[in-house]
Amino acid sequence: MPKKDSEHSETSYSNLVAQTEQGGIDYFGNEILVGDVIIIDKNNGEVFLENSLEDYLIEVLCFQFTTAE
Repeated sequence: MPKKDSEHSETSYSNLVAQTEQGGIDYFGNEILVGDVIIIDKNNGEVFLENSLEDYLIEVLCFQFTTAE
C-alpha cells in the first residue's frame, strides 16, 4: 500500500499565505501587486508598471530613443 504523503498535505497551502495581494493587471499583461509603483496615462487611462515605462513610450506613444551626435 502506498505511503500517505502527510507532509505534502500539511504544506500545500503554505505558499498562499506568503503571496502578496494582487492589485490588477497592467497594459502589458503584467501582474500588479499591492505596493508596486505604477504609472497612469491620463490621456487614455492605461496603467503600467514603472519598469515598463520605456516599453510604453516606445510601443504606445512611438517615442524614439537615440544617441545625440
